[in-house]
Amino acid sequence: MASDDEGGLDLFQEPADFYEPEKEATFATHQLLSGKEFTVRLVGHNPLWGHYLWNAGRTISDYLEDHSDDLVKGKTVLELGAGAGLPSLVCAINGASQVVVTDYPDADLVENLRYNVDHCGLLPTPRNIAAEGYLWGASTETVSSHLKNKDGFDVLILADLLFNHSEHAKLIKSVELTLRKAPGSKAYVFFTPYRPWLLEKDLAFFDLAREAGFTVVKTLEKVMDKVMFEEDPGDELLRRTVYGYELTWSS
Repeated sequence: MASDDEGGLDLFQEPADFYEPEKEATFATHQLLSGKEFTVRLVGHNPLWGHYLWNAGRTISDYLEDHSDDLVKGKTVLELGAGAGLPSLVCAINGASQVVVTDYPDADLVENLRYNVDHCGLLPTPRNIAAEGYLWGASTETVSSHLKNKDGFDVLILADLLFNHSEHAKLIKSVELTLRKAPGSKAYVFFTPYRPWLLEKDLAFFDLAREAGFTVVKTLEKVMDKVMFEEDPGDELLRRTVYGYELTWSS
């Protein structure tokens, strides 16, 4: 093993270009239906894809705001796999009684969620939103601690999560553990098939939901102006389309 006496080579010192430079955070602006705007920060890079503001996130934000009188006001809301947390912020701005916005318990992701909560100037006072790390399928004690009544949330938001096929069962488990068993409680599942050849695997999530005791209803299909990733393969129309579904407890 070389030492300083043998030419000054330090085998435990990586070359200067060994690590890729850390990517800086980016920002995205969202306009409410009222015309007001606010900005969210996206992590610079994350293996869990939290560095994008996905089409389903924007679409479900508009959908919930447009129907806020019926779907949001006075409701308790939980978002899973939130990324920047845009839909949760929109719900908090539009009169939800309590919002809990979550993502995988990765320090960068959770810190970024809390940054967006802290820097959103349109939130009411006192604040009605909290950010937490949450592992799908795990104990819900932390997220439920923000509820006055511990029987679950009125509204669940799952935006662009279905591409993660291996986690479908854990996602369903989380919905079972957190969706309040009461009339009107709903989980909103919006997604785009970014890999169109795997659409059947995306849709398999809803088969699991039915097996778990949920009624599944398709409520929305919206074609975006352009695809998120121009160079991706597969049917362009599918890659531009956001599909919206609702899960409710079966009678």
